[in-house]
Amino acid sequence: MQIISTIQQLRDRLKAEPSVAFVPTMGNLHQGHLALVRQAREHGRCVVVSIFVNPLQFGPNEDFAKYPCTFEQDCAKLEGLAEVVFAPTVEALYPEPQQVFVEPPPVASELCGAFRPGHFRGVATVVLKLFNIVRPQVAVFGKKDYQQMQVIRTMVRQLNLPLEIVAGETLRAEDGLALSSRNGYLSAAERAEAVRLYRNLVQISESIVAGGRDVAALERAAVADLENHGWRVDYVSVRNAATLLPAAPGVAGLVVLAAAWLGKTRLIDNVEVCFSADKGL
Repeated sequence: MQIISTIQQLRDRLKAEPSVAFVPTMGNLHQGHLALVRQAREHGRCVVVSIFVNPLQFGPNEDFAKYPCTFEQDCAKLEGLAEVVFAPTVEALYPEPQQVFVEPPPVASELCGAFRPGHFRGVATVVLKLFNIVRPQVAVFGKKDYQQMQVIRTMVRQLNLPLEIVAGETLRAEDGLALSSRNGYLSAAERAEAVRLYRNLVQISESIVAGGRDVAALERAAVADLENHGWRVDYVSVRNAATLLPAAPGVAGLVVLAAAWLGKTRLIDNVEVCFSADKGL
């Protein structure tokens, strides 16, 4: 496995590769990331993993400065799974102040985007930069950040980028909590409570499958349960899985998404609603 930090070195390394699969990360890798890397192996002979904490996607009061850096441990975990780790500096990716940005679709201003203004603009811009540098045929994104995945899919489709976006399933702990780098911020008591978010999303999904159609009431009940147990809820929302527009009658593909604060930690999660083929909302 090679560790490369400059754009030119990476391009030189990859120019003879017939197929490249790419997994962008911000490091602090856990088993969820490694599952995406293993999935990438199914789509390309050369697997490239980037480790880069992107300042453009953090707001002024967010945790960019204290985002965990575990680079040596990350590289050890990637041995045998990836051919290349691309670990550029901020100066390498942004050699001058960034004045050209990707403007994401309007849905990027809803859900997490409503609480993190500019976040998806920063995500889309750095991902496009990375796509232009790595030039993969396939890139793997986890479903855990469902909105991010859909924003990137829209960018790839509408900008006619020559690559396929592959979705990776969310990896969970035994109790159902989605694996996340931010789980490390949780105290022991918060970690035990954290699974409540997932359980509420499952309950909404099961209620819809069982015939529940008042999605607003289901959303309100989940928010109330979380708030009654000390959470500060940003949103719980049932959406069209393909467009992330609000759920509407006749839509069969749905996803329930949520973001909420437990103490000082913001957790996100989602559950896809599995209808039979002849049913819908």
